[in-house]
Amino acid sequence: MNGKVIVVTSGKGGVGKTTTTANIGTGLAKLGQKVAIIDVDVGLRNLDVVMGLESRVVFDLVDVLEGACKVRQALIRDKRVENLFLLPAAQTRDKDSLSPEKMQELIKMMVEEEGFDRILIDSPAGIEMGFKTAAAPADAALVVVNPEVSSVRDADRIIGLLEAQQVPEIKLVINRLRPKMVAKGNMLSVEDVLEILGTKPIGIIPEDENILVSTNVGEPAVLGESKAGQAFLNTARRIMGEEVPFMNLEEDKGLLATLRRIFGGGR
Repeated sequence: MNGKVIVVTSGKGGVGKTTTTANIGTGLAKLGQKVAIIDVDVGLRNLDVVMGLESRVVFDLVDVLEGACKVRQALIRDKRVENLFLLPAAQTRDKDSLSPEKMQELIKMMVEEEGFDRILIDSPAGIEMGFKTAAAPADAALVVVNPEVSSVRDADRIIGLLEAQQVPEIKLVINRLRPKMVAKGNMLSVEDVLEILGTKPIGIIPEDENILVSTNVGEPAVLGESKAGQAFLNTARRIMGEEVPFMNLEEDKGLLATLRRIFGGGR
């Protein structure tokens, strides 16, 4: 992706958007980028918990926008990954301090003065003012979608809104894919999702119980060895412009699967 400023969004809540933001941001930093992750979900603040940085929050996004502190004072540097920073959301403050114009000014300053290579903005779920504020400075968007009808329908609406805001580059992250359920016809396949949305995926993340563990302990999965962590890291590599094949998430079915892998002709 060419975008320096990437909004991570979804139509509905609960699809794994914040986990996706934390993991892709950490993945990009692991690959050598100077990365800022901004939580715009005022009142619900979760990103600092997912990243294990909640105990270090002193100032927040609203403090910066209201001039109570400099952006450098509010940024929390991650001690595990060099060049990774978090700007947390305000937990108890009014959302009225946020506006698309203020957000654009802040992002411009962070790119020009702080020298960030990538800024990821974790948008609030839904299509209210918080979404418009988060999307305003973005030159690219990741739309997180689960392979289920309601999530896809909401994602379709969000893609339309992002296009209306003239965000130049929009890609999908298909999250929590379960190949066994797809095989039984109980979950939409990747092909189904793409056919409905007409937008290319940059990440396909399998359902993985390790994500729940990593979220609870505040350790992004890309720092470990899980399948989902590897898929998130591969997504970060694609954002950097690398050509990385999607992981084979199908269960091996013996000799036939092996032959297909060797000679092609199978997924």
